[in-house]
Amino acid sequence: MVGCKWIFRLKRHNDRTVARYKAKLVAKGFNQRPGLDYHETFSPVVKPTTIRLVLSIAVSNGWQFHQLDINNAFLQDTLTEDVYMAQPPGFSDPDKADFVCKLQKAIYGLKQAPRAWYEELKGFLTASGFSNSLADTSLFIYKHSSCLIYMLVYVDDIIVTGNHAHNVNQFIKSLAARFSLKDLGSLTHFLGIEVQTHSTSGLLLSKKRYIMDLLQRNNMALAKPTSTPLPPGCTLTLHMGVPMDDPTTYHATLESLQYLSLTRPDICFAVNKLS
Repeated sequence: MVGCKWIFRLKRHNDRTVARYKAKLVAKGFNQRPGLDYHETFSPVVKPTTIRLVLSIAVSNGWQFHQLDINNAFLQDTLTEDVYMAQPPGFSDPDKADFVCKLQKAIYGLKQAPRAWYEELKGFLTASGFSNSLADTSLFIYKHSSCLIYMLVYVDDIIVTGNHAHNVNQFIKSLAARFSLKDLGSLTHFLGIEVQTHSTSGLLLSKKRYIMDLLQRNNMALAKPTSTPLPPGCTLTLHMGVPMDDPTTYHATLESLQYLSLTRPDICFAVNKLS
């Protein structure tokens, strides 16, 4: 049996204003036992190179983008394992205090929840005529006659584009009939990437807010900019310098910079060198 707890957070708009107060019941997945409570946990997510490629194809052909957000994605998939969870705090039955809940659907916090959601979505898309890309299993492609639709999936964030606007809209309606979702309209913000300009001449992707937050977190908001963050001839060795007492901050910063390189390829050399 796994425990559970409530998590409270603020949901914000893209301009950082408060959208709503959110409460979510999550399972304490760290209590799960491999082979008993779960088996496979890996869930693929779309690759940054795939995102760039599909966006480039769509812009070159003048296709429209649709941004979708699945509501409570992990709650919409069916569990294949038997998982028992304690009664939620504040909602337990005093007359049946020793009873537990058997989960029919996945819940946030379970180790297998992301994979269960991916398999649920994949099953629906496959039945709808989509196929997985061989290069990226989070890219789904629908091709029938002259109709072509691309679908990028990053957990519950989805981008849909295609060469026939009517067919794309029909597919979104069928997806909404199966899963609870929000149609966010044209692409403006995806995985921390701000889409500032969208025209036939190009697409401008920016992570300005992400960069400012990263600089603030590392006390470098007042640092002077430089066009070359690391000299090409710089030599780094494993035992150079004084070892850090706690390298956690260093690792976290490099991971953030690796994610940033999606829109800033000019820092790739420095990031890979420091990694």
